[in-house]
Amino acid sequence: MRLMIVTLFVTLVLQGCQDEPLNTTIYMPENGSSLVLRSELDAELEGLIQRYGLTGDPLRGKNLPSIDAPLAQLGLKLFFNKALSGDKDVACVTCHHPLLGGGDNLSLSIGVGAENPDVLGHKRLLKDSLTLGVPRNAPTTFNSGLWQQFMFHDGRVAQVAGGITTPDVPYPQPDAQAGHNLVHAQARFPVTSSHEMRGNLFDRGGTTQTCRDRLAERLREEPNWLSLFRAAFAQADAAAETVMTEQNIAFALGEYERSQVFVNHAWKQYVQGDLTALSSSAKHGALLFFRERSEGGYACAACHRGDFFTDEQFRNVLMPPIGPGKGGVDNLSQQDYGRWLVTQDPADKFRFRTPSLLNVAVTGPWGHNGAYTTLEGVVKHMLNPFQAALSYDSAQLQQTHIPHMHLQENLREMLASNTDMAGQAYREEDVGYLVDFLQTLTDPCVTRSECMSRWLPSKDSDEQNPLTLQLDARFEP
Repeated sequence: MRLMIVTLFVTLVLQGCQDEPLNTTIYMPENGSSLVLRSELDAELEGLIQRYGLTGDPLRGKNLPSIDAPLAQLGLKLFFNKALSGDKDVACVTCHHPLLGGGDNLSLSIGVGAENPDVLGHKRLLKDSLTLGVPRNAPTTFNSGLWQQFMFHDGRVAQVAGGITTPDVPYPQPDAQAGHNLVHAQARFPVTSSHEMRGNLFDRGGTTQTCRDRLAERLREEPNWLSLFRAAFAQADAAAETVMTEQNIAFALGEYERSQVFVNHAWKQYVQGDLTALSSSAKHGALLFFRERSEGGYACAACHRGDFFTDEQFRNVLMPPIGPGKGGVDNLSQQDYGRWLVTQDPADKFRFRTPSLLNVAVTGPWGHNGAYTTLEGVVKHMLNPFQAALSYDSAQLQQTHIPHMHLQENLREMLASNTDMAGQAYREEDVGYLVDFLQTLTDPCVTRSECMSRWLPSKDSDEQNPLTLQLDARFEP
């Protein structure tokens, strides 16, 4: 659309922002449609967008599968099926439901040992009060195919020289069995975790590999799966032992996860030229997000870089140490040392992967352990981690079983370690601006069940849904 451009000096009152005279450019469309005002906010944001080389589109140069692809469709069925759990009581979707932001809406996930295995969300409870559950928050599966370097909060699956390293081999040695890509490698591990899917009895005393092989063997005994694998892998006459392998199971699961691409948010529209895509308050929040501290901002983009809003590096941001910690029941201090558990480098203690902020409004609770249950709360923490950690109120947690008896003691140990966030004083109104901006990073599809239905199993007929162990989630109010 061709535009005539006229520059006027006007006084605009921006909702939620300071009242100030702005040098405003008015774009006058030749077709007679509504005028578009380009304010000084837009002009400064344009400069920041150019400074950081943003395009709004993190998919550039990447080739990710469609949910309609045969392998992604097989992965969908596997993702929702309890046959891959040791006690046949949980599925991958238990902790990563598309209608729950690709997570589970819990601070700390509950895999095996739930009071009601098919209940998901806030009403999912542990059957035994002595059980601690999963020691970390479930990362969203949304846009998982965009990660280039690391998977999991501690990066224990990582792209390294010569391939991909995993917990099955000494770090940083590449694992010959890791698979085709990072998501394929990641998909091989939840089924081996006693807290997440395996349970305490299945393949007891075995290795991660024997666990996977036994699950694949058991799946081959279930009806209807062989024809699905043959069709998805285009091997019409393949024997079950050939096509229904643990590698093919994980690859299909990974293709389903990689198909969950949700990047069509308002910020993308704004970066690509639609100045009306953001409210003035969200634009003000964007300025605070991208400006350096010396420019009156909070330098959020120093870590949340690029169109994927992460540099994929590890930092100690003093996230309050709630939960049992990664050591589980044997970790008496209930401490989680993060990246150190992978590298054994003392400098990596308490460091966790910088999360992407795409769809952040729907992927809470926030933090590697879900310590914050509101977006406003985690924003305040990131603006001044030291003060927020010292004044942390565990009453906000929605799960009463989460232990935090050593919170202050563990926090002192964290403070004695190297922290990566200096923090600064901030204005309360700036929190609202930043939250408004973060809201613009959510793809509207993830908030609409009809849009997300493509990533849910069909219930139309027995032919489309022949699998007896499918998890039909219940979301109780």
